[in-house]
Amino acid sequence: MMANITLTNVAAELTEVAARLRDCTVKVKSGSLGVGSGVIWQSDGLIITNAHVATSNRATVELADGRVFDAVRTQFDPQQDLAALKIVVTDLTAATIGNSEALRVGELVLAVGNPFADSGAVTTGIIYANNQRAVMADLQLYPGNSGGPLADCQGLVVGINTMIVNGLAVAVKSNTVERFLQANRREQLGVTLQPVLLDRRSLGLLVLSILPGSAAETAGVQIGDVLVGVSGRLFTSMNDLTKYLHESKAMPIQLLRGGQQFLIYVAVQAGKTAVEAT
Repeated sequence: MMANITLTNVAAELTEVAARLRDCTVKVKSGSLGVGSGVIWQSDGLIITNAHVATSNRATVELADGRVFDAVRTQFDPQQDLAALKIVVTDLTAATIGNSEALRVGELVLAVGNPFADSGAVTTGIIYANNQRAVMADLQLYPGNSGGPLADCQGLVVGINTMIVNGLAVAVKSNTVERFLQANRREQLGVTLQPVLLDRRSLGLLVLSILPGSAAETAGVQIGDVLVGVSGRLFTSMNDLTKYLHESKAMPIQLLRGGQQFLIYVAVQAGKTAVEAT
């Protein structure tokens, strides 16, 4: 009898946590793409989502209560796959943000999003790995989950769900989001990237989308290109590209296209990134 009571209490608590998370999860529609998800990060209308969800300067945000607002994209970092949106509204139900560094392997987590245009769908799983680059969880994500919250069993948002890699959910860490919001302008190529394994030691960065008017578009970078390294140094993490851009005024980026290797020469000047392809 005691075991049944305990299980009932746990189920009730998880249901309550899921309900709170659904209240701070929104639908995001940008450009011609389908519906993605976002998290109300602050009650004054600040929404966090993925860069590959908010591909345009303007978007439409639908709250859990059905209200719809026009949103303006205020920050954008394709390298980290993060974007900030702002809607004109106050007193929203904001997420409670947790410390992603405190997550433990095996800890129960929940993901909320809008897969297949459903509102506030919830999946659960456990933390598979928590490393410097990202949080990985053994749970299901579907198209439309991108940009939604990954939360611990107390409802603290510890990540922004981004993609599935080898059957595991990958989320941008909440601490990374906080640094993103605090950062000034970052040098950017203007591309949305997804990691792909090239071999046991190196990581390629697959170009999923290209920001109109960006340095990457000017250089002739194409969707489907795979960025593989800078100045002979192969990428081993998603953060390597941003790190190398900060380290040097100019550098060659190696990419693969159709089985052939090309070089793109990047020149960083006054916080802007100029790119030239060869």
